[in-house]
Amino acid sequence: MSTYEERQEVTAQAGDVPVASQWPSAPPREPRNAIRLGPRARRLIRAAARVVNPLVLRIAGRRHMPIVGVVHHRGRKTGREYATPLGVRAAPGGGFVMPLTFSQASQWYQNILAAGGCVITYRGADHPVAEPVVVDRATAGPGYPRYERLALRLIGINEFLWLADAHDGIPAAVSGA
Repeated sequence: MSTYEERQEVTAQAGDVPVASQWPSAPPREPRNAIRLGPRARRLIRAAARVVNPLVLRIAGRRHMPIVGVVHHRGRKTGREYATPLGVRAAPGGGFVMPLTFSQASQWYQNILAAGGCVITYRGADHPVAEPVVVDRATAGPGYPRYERLALRLIGINEFLWLADAHDGIPAAVSGA
């Protein structure tokens, strides 16, 4: 019996009122971002980032710039220091959240994951953070104002990176020790 036929039978048995708990449910899946880009689009974005990022870095992370912070991380293969401007927000429970706009394939995300943490410059202060965890929109949402939550939902951002305050200092892979 097909899924459609099963639903028809359940509907008929319940007096034309389907009971959702009796329907076969889809297996739960992790939230994924709606933005899917091919190799050409990724190359174009990287080229644009090489031009735009140095300009944004001049204002990102400053005291009066709550939207954009600077994520300082070390390359996992080269060991080179990087400073990446990102949309960073302080999380209500401590730490910081930032959207994974281009999913978990982002180089900055992979570098932070490999190091176990990074340093975020936000509102004029450096904050060592560690323990990266990918969270969904509902978990990260309280860190954003309403208009940003709406914008993130409209463009299909469902994954966020949450980093906890590193109370015990910066991990050795982050600080370069």
